[in-house]
Amino acid sequence: MVQQVTKGIKISVETHFEGSFYKEYRIQYAFGYKVTIENRSKESVQLQAREWTILDALNNIETVIGEGVIGKKPVLKPGESHTYTSGALLSSPFGAMHGFYNMVNLSTSKKFDVAIPSFKLSAPYALN
Repeated sequence: MVQQVTKGIKISVETHFEGSFYKEYRIQYAFGYKVTIENRSKESVQLQAREWTILDALNNIETVIGEGVIGKKPVLKPGESHTYTSGALLSSPFGAMHGFYNMVNLSTSKKFDVAIPSFKLSAPYALN
């Protein structure tokens, strides 16, 4: 698990390998990840958007930008957390992801970014 705190918001990420399959004559490696967003600040915040950078061992880079997470824009009061699961497909058995969430402080209406720490994606059978 990787963790990072930015401006009182703690991000924790756990990953797992889900398997591989062929799609359009190319092998794809499926990875799942679980993210927990914990509000350790003294203010209520809302997640507005996210931006992910997904890298694989073949130097393929994908950027994913969108509103909320899995269709939600959670509001987190001090001490609350939100957990969700999602996934990524890679063209290699190794890769990494990182990014940030766009948040807003609901008391001041100030927007700020929260870093999503870099985490590795790796198929266990491909490791020495």
